[in-house]
Amino acid sequence: MTVDDSASIRQMVKFTLEDAGYTVIEACDGENALQALTGSGVHMMLVDLNMPKLDGISLIKKVRAMNEFKFIPIIMLTTESQADKKQAGKEAGATGWIVKPFKPEQLLKVVKKVLG
Repeated sequence: MTVDDSASIRQMVKFTLEDAGYTVIEACDGENALQALTGSGVHMMLVDLNMPKLDGISLIKKVRAMNEFKFIPIIMLTTESQADKKQAGKEAGATGWIVKPFKPEQLLKVVKKVLG
């Protein structure tokens, strides 16, 4: 699942991952992501930090509170690179951090690593 308020970022993530054989569910913000998660069979999430309605850190905390998704890999995909933001993401339960703009091969490498 890719969660980002930018349609162009969602499209780029979806294109990159689907081209590599993955199925991608899109969500435009944190609330939309929570609705889409139920019964979705999602195996990992790529989450933006700054989004309307529910930001990435709050979304991760809510996802981690759900038994079904307690251990799902969650990668922050954001323009933010400050150490304090990364620490907040880590404390919320983020598995990793990719700074935008990203290279498709970088994204695929991380996805393959966390999905085994």
